[in-house]
Amino acid sequence: MQAHDFVKALAIVLGVAAVTTIVFQRLRQPVVLGYIIAGLIIGPHVPIPLVADPGIVQTLSELGVILLMFSLGLEFSLRKLVKVGPTAGVTALIQASFMLWLGYVVGRAFGWTVLESVFTGALIAISSTTIIARAFEEQGIRGRLREVVVGVLIVEDLIAILLMALLTALSTGSGLSAGALALTVGRLGAFLVGLVVVGLLIIPRAIRAIIRLNRPETTLVASLGICFGVALLAQEFGYSVALGAFLSGSLIAESGEEKVIEPLVAPVRDAFAAIFFVSVGMLIDPALVAVHWVAIVVLTLVVVVGKIGGVTLGAFLTGNGTRTSVQAGLSLAQIGEFSFIIAGLGLTLNATGTFLYPIAVTVSAVTTLTTPWLIRASGPVASWVDRKLPRPLQTFVTLYGSWIENLRTGPHRETPGFQVRRMLRLLFLDAALLAGIVIGTSVSFDRLLGMLIGFGFSADLTWFLVVGAALAFCAPFFVGIFGLARRLGLNLGERALPATAGGTVDLAAAPRRAFVVTLQLACVLLVGIPLVAVTQPFLPGFQGALVLLVLLIALAFAFWRSATNLEGHVRAGAQAIIEVLAAQSKLPDAALSPLDEVHAALPGIGAPVPHRLEPGSAAVGKTLAQLNLRGLTGATVLAIRRGAGSVVVPSAQELLRADDVLALAGTHEAIDAARAVLSG
Repeated sequence: MQAHDFVKALAIVLGVAAVTTIVFQRLRQPVVLGYIIAGLIIGPHVPIPLVADPGIVQTLSELGVILLMFSLGLEFSLRKLVKVGPTAGVTALIQASFMLWLGYVVGRAFGWTVLESVFTGALIAISSTTIIARAFEEQGIRGRLREVVVGVLIVEDLIAILLMALLTALSTGSGLSAGALALTVGRLGAFLVGLVVVGLLIIPRAIRAIIRLNRPETTLVASLGICFGVALLAQEFGYSVALGAFLSGSLIAESGEEKVIEPLVAPVRDAFAAIFFVSVGMLIDPALVAVHWVAIVVLTLVVVVGKIGGVTLGAFLTGNGTRTSVQAGLSLAQIGEFSFIIAGLGLTLNATGTFLYPIAVTVSAVTTLTTPWLIRASGPVASWVDRKLPRPLQTFVTLYGSWIENLRTGPHRETPGFQVRRMLRLLFLDAALLAGIVIGTSVSFDRLLGMLIGFGFSADLTWFLVVGAALAFCAPFFVGIFGLARRLGLNLGERALPATAGGTVDLAAAPRRAFVVTLQLACVLLVGIPLVAVTQPFLPGFQGALVLLVLLIALAFAFWRSATNLEGHVRAGAQAIIEVLAAQSKLPDAALSPLDEVHAALPGIGAPVPHRLEPGSAAVGKTLAQLNLRGLTGATVLAIRRGAGSVVVPSAQELLRADDVLALAGTHEAIDAARAVLSG
């Protein structure tokens, strides 16, 4: 390669990318799409007399991958993982596992190999940090929604790194024997632990010492030197350079100086990231896209529908409310840079056919186009979903957030934290052992059959013996998972909604039952979906998914029954609220106090707060449906005191009048937002 070839390729790439970027900015579309279109223009598959050397561009794109992953690592640190806490982890794990399973099933349905199907699941499991960050910045998205989405993205990035490491190990391994699989996972764990431990001892201290020199160019060069050095180390151990780059960024972030390094690295990263996305576009073969258009359409629908459902469910179960959960689901319904990297990894390792990369890029391009529209539509869609929920579910989703709030802020002595953590560890240990038995039996099945046949058993009897033994080994762990989920739900339910002290009647029974069933449902989903996703490639059918479906249906029936009973509890609470409001009806608005006595007598209905509508309020003369209070804020109106009369559990068509006193229920944040809306 001569120097002028390098300069020529770089000039063509950056020149065309600059033009397409300007066009896409004018069209108010993500610039990532402009880079991909630039790659399509200068690629070898389109008859345009403007072709860049694919080899040179591919080499430069490797630098883009490394710098992109390094920047993501700078945004991720152990401190941030602790901060986003278990809530983002639950949402990301449920969503990513669900998409892994869906992608594998779709791949097998199209006749792709097991490894190609696994790569398909992996590349549609992770949403795009780059695309969402740009879209949120352009639309000015702030507040709780941004926190939830960013938290999920942080955990998803970590899941993607682990997936790439596992896929690399599996693709280069010698078969899928139980021993080889255990050795692969063990080597990966040892590498990660060793690198992180040694890196934490050296890199943060070194970075702090370098920054004290107060020389920006020295800081930049040293940071990039660490980045490429750790990337090379990861490659020497048989893992991807992307993994090493990500880990180097995370280790540097532990120094606490990432805010100094990020703006220094950003211009270099943006330039090479643009080349990376251009190289992605160069690999798109329109002929292959035309051949596999059915798979592209199916995977696009799977990405949009699956991610909306998975993220919405996970976000709601962690206490984010209907509106925020639906908005988060619509915001995360795309794939991006990690999909390109994972698909490129499959090509590099010869684990997938050439068709998968252009499919991944096309699906990403389509979902990138739909992302801004879905984010804009997320508010109206969330309101529509809230309106269409059955009345028992509307009541439940309002109160569920307050129960989660009680669980987070309640006194820890009622349910010791170590006890909850112990049950969670046992829950995941049972799931891991169950997965190990299923995978071990699957990969050793033929050898076990041959061994037993050698002892003189018939083929049919041997099959039943092996399967029966596997089921017998699995049964205790399966029962343990269900039992631990039940105990965990009961413990957390008692903490959030304790029984009435000294009372003969448990007045918190109805809401606690609904809460416990929901927590059990969350535990089964949190363990069951990853378990199904991990074991599906090793099973001939959908046995695991069917077992999980049966469990979920049983829990869904129990949940519906408890949600219906909750309605009666809330109606009784609303009647008690009316009586208290009657006593307060002559007081000025400033003297209205929280309805603590009602909350104490009927726990589980949140902490109701009265709010009087002043004659000039914007809510006067509007119905609750027109205000859409619950859809906008997550708070609900339990009762209305109106002069000498009252309204218990008002309907959506209830017209609000001046001097009405509304009893608002929900989380503290939801109630504050509702009072702001009512006050105009």
